[in-house]
Amino acid sequence: MTERQNSSVRPESAAVVILGAGPAGLTLGNLLHAHGIDCVVLERAERAALGTRARAGFLAANTVRTLERHGLADGLRRDGRPHGVCEFRTDDGRFRLDYGSLGHREQHTVYPQQDLVADLLAHYLDTGGRIAFGTEALAVHDADGTRPTVSARDAHGRPTRWRARYVAGCDGRHGAARRSLPPSALRHHRDHGVSWLGLLAQAPPSLDAVGYATHRGGFAGHMARTPEVTRYYLQCDRGTPADSWTDEQVWDLLDLRMRAAEHGPLRRGGIIGRTVVDLCSDVVEPLRHGSLLLAGDAASLVSPSAAKGANLAVLEAELLAEALVDDLAHGEPGALEQYSRRGLARIWRAQEFSHWMIRLLHTDPGTDGESFFHESMRRSRLESLRTSRAHQDWFAENYVGV
Repeated sequence: MTERQNSSVRPESAAVVILGAGPAGLTLGNLLHAHGIDCVVLERAERAALGTRARAGFLAANTVRTLERHGLADGLRRDGRPHGVCEFRTDDGRFRLDYGSLGHREQHTVYPQQDLVADLLAHYLDTGGRIAFGTEALAVHDADGTRPTVSARDAHGRPTRWRARYVAGCDGRHGAARRSLPPSALRHHRDHGVSWLGLLAQAPPSLDAVGYATHRGGFAGHMARTPEVTRYYLQCDRGTPADSWTDEQVWDLLDLRMRAAEHGPLRRGGIIGRTVVDLCSDVVEPLRHGSLLLAGDAASLVSPSAAKGANLAVLEAELLAEALVDDLAHGEPGALEQYSRRGLARIWRAQEFSHWMIRLLHTDPGTDGESFFHESMRRSRLESLRTSRAHQDWFAENYVGV
């Protein structure tokens, strides 16, 4: 559809058009709506599909405080479970960190992202918020002006058009907001050269901790989701299809890499979800381009090695909501002018820790001098983390914080 063809469609309007109904978009929509700001969320999926996106599950303490502060935490307070221990399994043995008693003495709350999205969506709709399901945003036009428009199409392929004062791009790395960025936008990308097979198992957790296992054959990870479902990760070669291994082969590899023979068997069950994730980092600078503002995965992609993505999304949404309310309700644009700087400061700190975790968890199986150097450094970091209280406090502060 060309811009000329879509220009004949009579536009609808809102002060803020939000692209995407993930954690960032729905948090932003709830906060703006609560302050009387006219907004609408455009979401490509239908409502029923939003509850099937099984992704992150660890909410940082500051994320929980943010949601509580705005009355958006009923579900996670009712069903979320506090978690503050991780366990490392290595060639040199295993050790545990009670990170909830280290650093700032803060814990995670285990609460599946799809449940958080369902809570945010229900609150938004129950309080009268507007959302257009089955509406795919195609492009943002005239973002350098004061009346940008969003061209879209509904579930039947019919063109729609939305006019706004601001457009909040919360629609991910491949969404319309990113596609509409001007050539002046800077895109910082780093491919870490590591891939994970992400697994959801219909099986109770096998550890009372987040499990990180380093192994010459590749990394393996264990993360609780619910009392009946556990998230696992297996490092795999780049380009590996998600169905390359049978369920039995998956469990055998998990047993091997997590050293079940030494530390106890894993509790097995059916594999109910598989996806391959190529670990990479991606940041856009700045986060504001005229009337187009970015948050969540549209602003930055963080590898899942340190569980920062959903937490950054919620905190960025709060920053952006405060700035938009100041501008639209009070005529004070100062916070909006500072939004990019404040958001990027959090993003780069999360990126740094995520990169550190990637280097910590993945072995280099090579035999040359560079591989030997990497392995020696990695094992030294693990030993420092096992023995140094100062290092443990640093880890806890960054692991839970954003």
